[in-house]
Amino acid sequence: MDICIDFDGTCVTHEFPAIGKDIGAVPVLKELVETGHHLILFTMRSDRKKKKKVNGEEIIVEEKVLSEAVKWFEDNNIPLYGVQKNPTQRFWTSSPKAYGHLYIDDANLGCPVIYNEKICDRPYADWQKIREILVEREIL
Repeated sequence: MDICIDFDGTCVTHEFPAIGKDIGAVPVLKELVETGHHLILFTMRSDRKKKKKVNGEEIIVEEKVLSEAVKWFEDNNIPLYGVQKNPTQRFWTSSPKAYGHLYIDDANLGCPVIYNEKICDRPYADWQKIREILVEREIL
């Protein structure tokens, strides 16, 4: 399966623009890849340049928040099949939406989430329950 994965609140806690805390996604994501599934990072994060005033002077600041998320996958030895798009879809559609058989996103209706204000002030994905669902559906 091609599986689209959100990042903030799904792979890590919500700390944007910083990388959030570990929430247990790594072992399940690795297991998905080891089982033969393709992971596509599908996030609102993007690399961009923006203008900012510093001491009254306008400067250009580069934000590499998408690259930092990609690096998180690299640092955790989780290979990505695609970033923001499915690499095969260009052959059959011009749609900007990444095509996947499954989407894992803390904002999805029905995605199991945890709310623990000691860890984060927003709910985040519950990877123990996500793994149970993946096993139940014979994806893992």
